[in-house]
Amino acid sequence: MPASAEHRIGGATHVAGIIGWPVDHSLSPAIHNAAFVAAGLDWVYVPLPVPPPELAHALAGLRALGIDGANVTMPHKTEAAELIDGLSEDARALGAVNTISVRGEQIEGHNTDAPGFDRFLREDAGFDPAGRTALIYGSGGAGRACALALARAGISRLTVAARNEATTDGVRGIATNAGAPLDVIASKDAGGRRFDLVVNATPVGRETEPEHLALPDLDRSVVVVDLLYDPPVTALQRRAEEAGAAAFGGLGLLLHQAALSFELWTGIPAPLDVMSAAALSALADR
Repeated sequence: MPASAEHRIGGATHVAGIIGWPVDHSLSPAIHNAAFVAAGLDWVYVPLPVPPPELAHALAGLRALGIDGANVTMPHKTEAAELIDGLSEDARALGAVNTISVRGEQIEGHNTDAPGFDRFLREDAGFDPAGRTALIYGSGGAGRACALALARAGISRLTVAARNEATTDGVRGIATNAGAPLDVIASKDAGGRRFDLVVNATPVGRETEPEHLALPDLDRSVVVVDLLYDPPVTALQRRAEEAGAAAFGGLGLLLHQAALSFELWTGIPAPLDVMSAAALSALADR
């Protein structure tokens, strides 16, 4: 089916979707439906709003309804990992599932965030983590995925800035298992230090008047990534650009992890350029 053809949904159409609460803000339907059309696939991607108490029933219903795959977003990623028996290595390491494949009677739980972040760094930011240093703000799910990607890629030293040290057990375990040297500091103590890569994996910057992060030294040799993609340009990105650093938002990670989900479901390379255009169009319409 050519990309310009009208997509008519029928009895043989494969169905995928996004499980979350809420999901009306998600860019995933626009991204994946554009990809399915561009690839000539008889697939459709729909929102699947699931209240937190109903996740177990929703997962069981995927098989019964003949749904082929799903993404999982907040607040269900951790509970999904607890409910699904067949977990990938990354989903088990992170204790979180963001992608589900339904294959016959088997439900498989995957996590594409760490490899998606690695793809983004190498292909979009042109950054090879091997032998470099990195600072991550945040030790939640996004921070742990970035830490896993960097540890596997041979980061020479990883520093995590967290508001509450009690939340850093997960990232400590990831660093230990990967043999990556790790420092954990308070967020307020990040200022004045020097890193090759700086990643914001917290919600700071989402609001119109954001709380400012205490930033390390920034110059043209530093790559700064804010995992927020809405607003398209965050306060952190502006501050990084003013200092001469290369600054990126979170849309690249969203697209690369989505592309990996697409490839898990379909077995073919994702049309990343089409997915990017669909995401930008959807953001512009907000």
